[in-house]
Amino acid sequence: MANKESQKTAQRIERDRLRSFQARQAQYESKIVRRKRDNRTWGIIAGVVIILAIGSQVLFTALTPSTTHTLPNKSLAQNKSWMASLGINNTTMSVELNGKAAPQAVASTIALAKSGFYSGISCHRLVTEGIYVLQCGDPKGDGTGGPGYNYGPVENAPADNVYPAGTIAMARSGNNAASQGSQFFIVYKTSTIPADTAGGYTVIGNVTSGLDQLVSNVISVGVANGATDGAPAKPITLKYFDIFG
Repeated sequence: MANKESQKTAQRIERDRLRSFQARQAQYESKIVRRKRDNRTWGIIAGVVIILAIGSQVLFTALTPSTTHTLPNKSLAQNKSWMASLGINNTTMSVELNGKAAPQAVASTIALAKSGFYSGISCHRLVTEGIYVLQCGDPKGDGTGGPGYNYGPVENAPADNVYPAGTIAMARSGNNAASQGSQFFIVYKTSTIPADTAGGYTVIGNVTSGLDQLVSNVISVGVANGATDGAPAKPITLKYFDIFG
């Protein structure tokens, strides 16, 4: 009887954790949608103002297009482990990527890293309660950017939904396994991240050294406005992602 009650309690706790995580994720994605909508609205307003100001003149705006990359074949991962060095602000971490367990995601990460895609872009999201992650890899810096392609399915997700400290995994949209791109997250404290209808999150590797320094030098800045999930209080920059093979 006691065992049944314990099982029921554990199941209730897991259901509550899943609902909480899904609610937080939905809220975060809703903020991104609102931001994009507001940007479009202000863009239209600005355009109207400019047109009114210049009368019949034709306005040419020089746009710098985002670099579009092509999803590499998963064979690039060579079914092996890859060593890498990851620089975030003033912290350097050694990283190991598992090309055998997550060949498509690792192949994509290798190709982007070697092209210089990751150099100088931001780590735009920090979560300090419930789950403990730093999310990086968005060239736009607002959670909406990517390399110009998306891919799936989920690879190498933990069956128990537990992501140990040091885990590096690919970010994606909720319930969409084919929405992986360039964004990834570093788990700086062991976290249970519930799976959704698409499964869990593709684990591409882990930090082998420097995680403590990341926590003390970078994570400690906290989230803007005293929040627990959102933009860091101070800018966090992914300075380089060097692959050594």
